[in-house]
Amino acid sequence: MFQARNLKRSHRTRLVTKDGRCNIEFGNIEYSNHFAFLVDFWTTFVEIRWRFVFLLFVASFTGSWFVFSLLWYWIAKSNGDLSGQNRTDGHVRCIDNVNGLTTAFLYSLETQTTIGYGGRALTGHCAGTVALIIVQSLIGVFINCFMCGVILAKISSPKKRAKTVTFSDTAVICLKKGSLCLHMRVANLRKTLLIGSQIYGKLLRTTVTAEGETIILDQLDIDFTVDAGKDNLFFVCPLTLYHVINTSSPFYELSVDTLPQQDFELVVFLDGMAESTSSSCQVRTSYTPQEIQWGYSFLPIISRTKTGKYRVDFSNFSRTVRVTTPHCAHCFRTDVDQRNHNNQNQLNHMGKAGIDNPGFEVIEIQDSVDITKM
Repeated sequence: MFQARNLKRSHRTRLVTKDGRCNIEFGNIEYSNHFAFLVDFWTTFVEIRWRFVFLLFVASFTGSWFVFSLLWYWIAKSNGDLSGQNRTDGHVRCIDNVNGLTTAFLYSLETQTTIGYGGRALTGHCAGTVALIIVQSLIGVFINCFMCGVILAKISSPKKRAKTVTFSDTAVICLKKGSLCLHMRVANLRKTLLIGSQIYGKLLRTTVTAEGETIILDQLDIDFTVDAGKDNLFFVCPLTLYHVINTSSPFYELSVDTLPQQDFELVVFLDGMAESTSSSCQVRTSYTPQEIQWGYSFLPIISRTKTGKYRVDFSNFSRTVRVTTPHCAHCFRTDVDQRNHNNQNQLNHMGKAGIDNPGFEVIEIQDSVDITKM
């Protein structure tokens, strides 16, 4: 029950969700600052939700048709072209077959969408109608270009490419090459590469300074690397990231008992450029102390088929197995230093005895007298 409460609390206080969304809101923003969003209208329209994009799409076209229909209706009424108006002999129409607001709306729609059924058309006898049809055509082209650009930008957003890059559900702490390390996995679900990939992390926690100031969400840099390096990764198959827990690591004072009681959030970033679209994208995820397993290691997921292809088994992507791991980073470091110290003392003792190899047997050889007879 206590563990379930801890998981629920960590979920509420998580800054970055597992799928990379930032759990933050802004309050008490002055109304004058909202004008900045209107100035940067392109970014505003690209970042709004799809439901609002569709609403904007329908409203922009329908609204422009209706506004121009009112202008066409006003021109027709001013010229006496509507039904029921008294017309003199030899009356010249400005617009044919526009007899009311409904037909004016249909004519506006046909003009802006370039349908042109032929029933309603300009007569060319009124200069105002010629100017209005030019203005409506230009505004219609602008609306088409703008809405197509917004939809295309949202479809090709780098955030969508980030959806095909996934991190392991949990992180593990175990030994790697004689060092205690924090491990996690990342996989690219597409065969197209992420060029120039870089991996780094941020540790978010609440700290208190020497002056007594409480800093919420204080950030510390966490270095991650793989066996092939940390920059310009060949990201064609799942990679295992690891952070060495040494004396300079913020995890150095942790142990298997104190880890679940910690209050921090480890945010991991992966930056790269999509090979197919040349657009930069960033993938994010986060791990709380309850999502870090001490004394576990990931199962292998890469094998080779009989046909010579490399196969990735994603069923084991986040599965772990218990392995032998030191109880804490500090005690592991102490044991390593003690062993190194004992080995050094042994070497020094052997050096004083004049024996480099303890398995070498020392024997005394008497010098023989070389007598040569002449």
